[in-house]
Amino acid sequence: MLIYMLATAMTVAMLIATVFGLHQEAQRARVKAATKRFEGFGLRKPYRHY
Repeated sequence: MLIYMLATAMTVAMLIATVFGLHQEAQRARVKAATKRFEGFGLRKPYRHY
């Protein structure tokens, strides 16, 4: 019975971690999209790839 309780607790913990990770990734994508939207205004410097 103890092993089932531990397995359930680990499953719930992993689901919470997954939801938290997806939320963080969505926030990063949202911020990236917002900053990209305003890059077109003003003087642009040429991109240099080293």
